[in-house]
Amino acid sequence: MRKVIVLEFITLDGVIQAGGGPEEDTSGGFAYGGWQAPYSDDVEGAVMKKQLSLPFDLLLGRKTFEIWEPYWPQHADFWPGVMTATKYAASNTRTSSEWQPTVFLGGDIAEKINKLKQTPGPNLHVYGSANLVQTLMKHDLVDEFWLKIYPLTLGSGKRLFVDGTIPAAFKVTESQVSPTGIIIVNYERAGAVKTGSY
Repeated sequence: MRKVIVLEFITLDGVIQAGGGPEEDTSGGFAYGGWQAPYSDDVEGAVMKKQLSLPFDLLLGRKTFEIWEPYWPQHADFWPGVMTATKYAASNTRTSSEWQPTVFLGGDIAEKINKLKQTPGPNLHVYGSANLVQTLMKHDLVDEFWLKIYPLTLGSGKRLFVDGTIPAAFKVTESQVSPTGIIIVNYERAGAVKTGSY
């Protein structure tokens, strides 16, 4: 069974919008695009190199797909696997793309992704895709979160965890802190939330 792994760059207050650059996603008047750049360091770079070299297919929301569609074919030398990976894009409006191989998923996205998880192939990596991630979490389709938590707050922007997130337990499978203070941590789904008392 294929896993759905959500890989996000995230602020302390949960913002995942436009970490890569000022023009990446200005929706909602977001003014802090590129907030990741000042924290880039060798440790975070090594982790990204390792993660980008794993076998994967991509699972992306339409907006993230449309940001990546013109960008990655021009920068494939940095991430060769992005060109050969199948891009599964959640969209009820798109049906084709020159960036191949791409498969558009419309209609009942949760059901289609659940079926996709049962097919043979590499794990499905999700980047950005704030709206899609909410659907995945609501339907308990996320197997792992691979987070890079940056030491800043932004106060506004698209967030990873919003109203509607289901209660779920996770266990840490890897963690480290980079020299600039990025907490790099991988969480794996670990059943239901347990409670107790002191």
